Amino acid sequence: MEIQVEVAKRIKELRKEKGLTQEALAWKSDIDRTFMNHIETGKRNISLKSLQKIVVNGLEMSIATFFSTSQFS
Repeated sequence: MEIQVEVAKRIKELRKEKGLTQEALAWKSDIDRTFMNHIETGKRNISLKSLQKIVVNGLEMSIATFFSTSQFS
């Protein structure tokens, strides 16, 4: 599976675990809500800077923790 799809699935999974809507995660991450939807559906390939905003600011975790799952092994 493509890396952008795996990243999208991981973002969505963590967002739901934290009880956030796409809109809330987008707001916390300083990213447009529609862009967040495209990220989660794997329609957009995001930059590392956007990934950092989502993971660190929005999901409040480290990049290392985000990638420390069997999805990325």
